[in-house]
Amino acid sequence: MRNNRSTLSRRQLLQYAASASLVGPWVSSSAWAAWPDKPIKLVVPSAAGGAPDVICRILTTELSKNMGTPFIVDNKPGAGGAIGIQEVARAAPDGYTLGYGNVATLAINQSLYSKLPYDADKQLASVAMMGYVQNALVVNNSVAARNVEELIALAKSRPGRLTMASAGNGTTGHLGGELFKSLTGTFITHVPYRGSPQAIQDLIGGQIDLMFDNLSSILPHIRAGRVRALGVSGNRRSPSAPDLPTIAEAGVTGYETTAWGGIVAPFGTPRELITPLNSEINKVLGTRAISERYAQIGFELTIAPPERLFERALSERPMWAQVVKRSGARVD
Repeated sequence: MRNNRSTLSRRQLLQYAASASLVGPWVSSSAWAAWPDKPIKLVVPSAAGGAPDVICRILTTELSKNMGTPFIVDNKPGAGGAIGIQEVARAAPDGYTLGYGNVATLAINQSLYSKLPYDADKQLASVAMMGYVQNALVVNNSVAARNVEELIALAKSRPGRLTMASAGNGTTGHLGGELFKSLTGTFITHVPYRGSPQAIQDLIGGQIDLMFDNLSSILPHIRAGRVRALGVSGNRRSPSAPDLPTIAEAGVTGYETTAWGGIVAPFGTPRELITPLNSEINKVLGTRAISERYAQIGFELTIAPPERLFERALSERPMWAQVVKRSGARVD
């Protein structure tokens, strides 16, 4: 079954690649010439104020200006993003409903959930890869750990007593935490939330001990001293937090995760709409002032053709499947 889905996705990618060479921006030779003539909804499958929400609102503000039509962000958190992405998958493929597809909804959920209410390969179309952000490992200020080594020692001395928040089951905060536990031989209790804002508040308030969260949402709290950062999750230090070591650099060999995302549409959305949308999104991402705003929140941009987002998803699914299997995480 999985092979069939992967084959279908590659067929989709070839279709998008071919369309990019055949269709130019703002094609007017079809029934879609008047598009867009009403507001476009962008479903963000996470809570308002979280990293995906912040990333998408920067984009939609600029798209509204450039395209002369309102873009409305509709937050639909829950079930590892499945609730929001399901809405996109079931929408009419007319260019008026888009979604933010990310590592959770396109690459992790396929292994984590025993049954998903959507099939990314059969019900979604790749529109644009936007970029990626590292997670930061942070602890509340009362935790007696100043670095990763001390946190591991603390966790081993108190098995199951430390609590780890995440923005929800299936997020990179969740699975990144499970990978950390697996590689370090620690037992830390996972506490999933419906989005990162409430999780962060409980972390700051001392109800939660630690968290892996996107730099985009946690960085202001790190800079303000409300939480203590111990490391970042990528294979190199983040330009937004160059003083923080990578978790691998801090001693956890083999640790690496990043959270990436981009724009998807319902499968069947015409290439006459996908191509200009990709062009307009890339135009926004290529604007110096906008790229600087994204850099401030640790989001590193990718300007690419439509198929790049699904290429990334396909390439990472086996890796995340192994993380899920190794951790024993499963959601029915």
